[in-house]
Amino acid sequence: MYLVCGEALFDFFTQAAGGRTSELEYKAIAGGSPFNVAVGLRRLGVASALFGGLSTDFLGERLRRVLVEEGVSEQFLVAFDAPSTMAMVALDANGHPRYSFRGEGCADRALRAEHLPALGADIRGLHVGSFSLVVQPIGDTLLELVRREAGKRLISLDPNVRLNPQPDVELWRARVEALAQLADLIKVSDEDLDLLYPDETPESVAQRWLESGRCQLLLITRGGSGATAFSRQHGTLCVPARSVQVKDTVGAGDTFQAALLAWLTRAELDSPEGVASLNREQIEALLHYAVAAAALTCSRTGPDLPFHHELTH
Repeated sequence: MYLVCGEALFDFFTQAAGGRTSELEYKAIAGGSPFNVAVGLRRLGVASALFGGLSTDFLGERLRRVLVEEGVSEQFLVAFDAPSTMAMVALDANGHPRYSFRGEGCADRALRAEHLPALGADIRGLHVGSFSLVVQPIGDTLLELVRREAGKRLISLDPNVRLNPQPDVELWRARVEALAQLADLIKVSDEDLDLLYPDETPESVAQRWLESGRCQLLLITRGGSGATAFSRQHGTLCVPARSVQVKDTVGAGDTFQAALLAWLTRAELDSPEGVASLNREQIEALLHYAVAAAALTCSRTGPDLPFHHELTH
């Protein structure tokens, strides 16, 4: 089982303009990057649990229902009498989302050190990412958890930088650097790297992380340009993107992340030692699987992550 750590929320998508300027229509879809990864893992046939705070309000109870229906374990959810985070989403002409978060004082940020669970041998790995890394108190709680578990089980990281809930790029950079030293597997988008390290090339950042910490494999997603893997053992590998008619890109990165972990699980390589042992052919297969999964999500509206059977045809 994978323990995915971080926020669960509702994305409110702006619908087409109505007849009156004073009215706006929204479609609300359960989401949040860690929430999506946990659901994505289950859809790809891998047991998962979400470690996060859920509100006792209507939206929080709805999020819990979605997780239960998707088969994500409730074991590590913590209930709080605080509001649920809402993310207002507008899509540009290319289907890329722009987010505005309403999250201060909300349940998904409320996890503290006393909420940290004891983990058994059934937890194969931890995944952390998105704005839960940098908002408080959950940010420091997750850092403590990763420090405690690094070396004991697979640690994966996806920064998934969102400046709206936390606009301090220096804070983001410091936290990502701290976690990059502890993670065995890092997935990051080229957009994230542009935000965090505008004066460095992606190659130089990748090389630094591979040389200075535990990381064995770093993957950079490049949207329509495909994805690149940087391996400590095998250098650089690239695969192209799949050609699809893009509805939007919401959830594509989360799908890619879930697919990485699902592929490693099926190959019985979901451990620090397993990732370190990957050969070039396996890394290429891993990349192709994740790219194919992300392409399926892009061909659908919203974070509608694929099932394993859809990737085997």
